[in-house]
Amino acid sequence: MAALAPPQPPPLRLGPRLRAGAEVALRVPSLFFIDAIFNSAPVLPGDSLWAGLLGGLLRLLGVFVSSIVLVLSQRSLFQFYMISSAFLLAATSVLVNYYAFLHINSHSAYYTDAFEVQLLPHKGPSLWMALSVLQLAFGIGYVALLNIQSIYSQLIILDLLIPVVGLIIELPLHIRQILVFISGFVLTFYTLAILVSKLKRFYYSTRYVYLLVRHMYRIYGLQLLLEDTWKRIRFPTVLRVFWLTRLTAQAAVLIYVVKLAEGTKSYMISWDHFWEVLCSLIISGCDSTLTVLGMSAVISSVAHYLGLGILAFIGSTDEDDKRLGFVAPVLFFILALQTGLSGLKPEERLVRLSRNMCLLLTAVLHFIHGMTDPVLMSLSASHVSSFRRHFPVLFVSACLFVLPILLSYVLWHHYALNTWLFAVTAFCVELCLKVIVSITVYVLFMIDGYYNVLWEKLDDYVYYVRSTGNIIEFIFGLIMFGNGAYTMVFESGSKIRACMMCLHAYFNIYLQAKNGWKTFINRRTAVKKINSLPEVKGERLREIDDVCAICYHEFTTSARITPCNHYFHALCLRKWLYIQDTCPMCHQKVYIDDKENTNASNNNGFVAHDENVPNENVEDSDGTESEEEEETDGLT
Repeated sequence: MAALAPPQPPPLRLGPRLRAGAEVALRVPSLFFIDAIFNSAPVLPGDSLWAGLLGGLLRLLGVFVSSIVLVLSQRSLFQFYMISSAFLLAATSVLVNYYAFLHINSHSAYYTDAFEVQLLPHKGPSLWMALSVLQLAFGIGYVALLNIQSIYSQLIILDLLIPVVGLIIELPLHIRQILVFISGFVLTFYTLAILVSKLKRFYYSTRYVYLLVRHMYRIYGLQLLLEDTWKRIRFPTVLRVFWLTRLTAQAAVLIYVVKLAEGTKSYMISWDHFWEVLCSLIISGCDSTLTVLGMSAVISSVAHYLGLGILAFIGSTDEDDKRLGFVAPVLFFILALQTGLSGLKPEERLVRLSRNMCLLLTAVLHFIHGMTDPVLMSLSASHVSSFRRHFPVLFVSACLFVLPILLSYVLWHHYALNTWLFAVTAFCVELCLKVIVSITVYVLFMIDGYYNVLWEKLDDYVYYVRSTGNIIEFIFGLIMFGNGAYTMVFESGSKIRACMMCLHAYFNIYLQAKNGWKTFINRRTAVKKINSLPEVKGERLREIDDVCAICYHEFTTSARITPCNHYFHALCLRKWLYIQDTCPMCHQKVYIDDKENTNASNNNGFVAHDENVPNENVEDSDGTESEEEEETDGLT
């Protein structure tokens, strides 16, 4: 038997990636067309009503067609560009034949330059050869893109070469003109015939897509339909490529202009010119709604990888913490809309963009703190002793404390006090206080783990520290609401700013106050329930040969007895009562009324002896109670 060959590694699947890259590249021109339509002057200049209406209709038609091309499926997109490229080749071929007819004399020895630009060789044989090769390339490309059959493909290529043949055999000028006209007419007629033959297929494809979209809308709703389209066309990637391509083209033009102004041929430019080019690129990178979206997509990519890097550094595996790539661009776009960034003058736009970036930076730092705080709490609560595990989280927390201070110092050193600077400073101070609260809670948990003894007051201390931080955060929310109201009334009021203030008032003020008050009431109720239960200490506590059923630790100082005669730590039972009002063991109701609480507190959970009750009843009740205790202990 032949030896088995060693297993070969699977080949790299570059096909799907290449198709995805080509798909993104083919969707980008639609965004360029839409951006050019919105930023261009009116199509039909004039003050008449009809000119304005017709120009508006043409702009609307251009936006509609570009949007349809943008959302086409992958297969339809490739077919659209193949047909468009074939039509472009056909038009170019006709124009080349017409150009050769106009600018080549009857003797075919030389030709006159159009616009003083030399496009073809001067000599006759070289000229004929160049024209023949060019028309042959156009014909082969036209045939290949439209997938024309062999017989018709030969006729199409021959039709394109007929004017060149007339030039080679030196036919009279009017006959060459007729040949150019016949060649162009035949090619146009055949192209229109192909287009008409594809209209039926286009109609059925459009109808199928319409029915599919309507069916998905009825089943899944508009939100899921938009999300599916957003992912299918890879819209964030398309926006990033559009913005970077536009910025690169503008950078090349600006550097070329600077080179002409300097009169140098080197690739290096001076620092002053480099700074001017960079400022011009930043200003032009957010001059329209589409460019603001493109910049948001780039910020999304940067924030996504930044979040992944921080998560890998601190060792977090929470999937919810990977939302930085979504939160950062949304905040940037909202700030751009709120401040009217794209509609400002270039100088004002640069200043406003820098201010928005400072606000975005503080918001990103707040989000990073939200990523590190759970990891910090889990490390301290689980008593992890490895310094290498604690150091990354503590280092990030230290950076979150130092960076806002440095940012505030730099801004206060260069700018005067205004509403924007006040908002950035408030966000920085709030972040520093959050870090102090997290570090304080972390230290409390580490102290608790170091002594390895149940610290019953730990939960109270943690609650006091976090409550103080939440109260300060609530106060800062009120301050920011007042700052935003002042800005809207006296500086730059807008509908978007008013909507954002309403959202801020609901989520950051009303809901936070409601949740804080609810937590306070739940905690006070739990404390009241715990205080209503009898407490066992001293000699009676040492007689309990058992552990707490919640934390599995022994009773060292005291224990609480539920009405169902189960023993728990007061702290453990209080945490349980935050969730539900039943015993963790038998699920009976824990809270007892005030009338029963008076009798129960006199004898640490045992029914008091009534003088008016006969001794027989007392003995029976004691016997019954002892039996119940034995059964409960057995269950425990």
